[in-house]
Amino acid sequence: MTAPGPIDTGPLEPVEWDLPEPGPGDLLVRVRACGVCRTDLHVAEGDLPARLPGVVPGHEIVGEVVAAGPGCLHGPGDRVGVAWLRHTCGSCRYCRRGAENLCPRSAYTGWDANGGYAEYAVAPDAYVYDLPAGREDVELAPLLCAGIIGYRALRRAEPPPGGRLGIWGFGASAHLAAQIAMAEGAEVYVFTRSPTARRLALDLGAVWAGGSFDEAPEPLDSAVVFAPAGALVPVALERLDRGGTLAVAGIHLTDVPALDYRRHLFQERQVRSVTANTRADGEEFLRLAGRLPLAVTTTAYGLADADRALADLAADRVNGAAVLVPD
Repeated sequence: MTAPGPIDTGPLEPVEWDLPEPGPGDLLVRVRACGVCRTDLHVAEGDLPARLPGVVPGHEIVGEVVAAGPGCLHGPGDRVGVAWLRHTCGSCRYCRRGAENLCPRSAYTGWDANGGYAEYAVAPDAYVYDLPAGREDVELAPLLCAGIIGYRALRRAEPPPGGRLGIWGFGASAHLAAQIAMAEGAEVYVFTRSPTARRLALDLGAVWAGGSFDEAPEPLDSAVVFAPAGALVPVALERLDRGGTLAVAGIHLTDVPALDYRRHLFQERQVRSVTANTRADGEEFLRLAGRLPLAVTTTAYGLADADRALADLAADRVNGAAVLVPD
């Protein structure tokens, strides 16, 4: 990422570097597939301020370990997943209480350190995941952020057993979270501006799909806003039933309009944000993904087409999840 800016200005540039060496506790991973996340778009366009100049984006990496530094449990030949969270301090008040996603000294793949839009990546062994067997690399890649964050957002929204869940935006994360919610007995209502995404939602089992600002056919018990649009927050809150909970899943959100207390929050409606995830979240979700027949909808791109994949994501031209596959 040479200079942050709108994706059509070409903020990504192909470069060749020497093969990195893994240090103590680190793995050198040959990238087999890397999912394209909206967070990568926020980094490339500057919505998230650059933390590492010239960073290589990408944090949904499925790869094969080719070398390991001292002190690693994984070794050459292992298939592992490299996700967004790559470091926490382990000693702050948040880490000690099991909320390492809130650690003020946390670091992230593709933001603080080079990520998976590459042929090789270095990752800390303590933060990689063992992956469910029986799935192709391209299928697994979106699980490592879209899946994990969708899972955490679902837990933050707290849909009651058999309740009605509203989802705003229906891309990589939402289409996985919706399937988990339905497997747990929820009725899912999808709100999205994309006709293709509405068709996918219905094909996956949603009971209803409409436009982002449409009225809900029924009052909702809970909701998740996956789209990075603050204007949708009051819309979702208005469609919640009494006692409903809205989770906002994005790392970046445009400004939220002023809320009216009686229309949006009274009768114990509440709003929660979602901040990264813990490793426990990731492990729980990947165990679920190994048991549930999740349909992972993907569109593959070559590594050289990373900028086109991000442009398609920005324009809602991706059905499901975009995934980069090195040659």
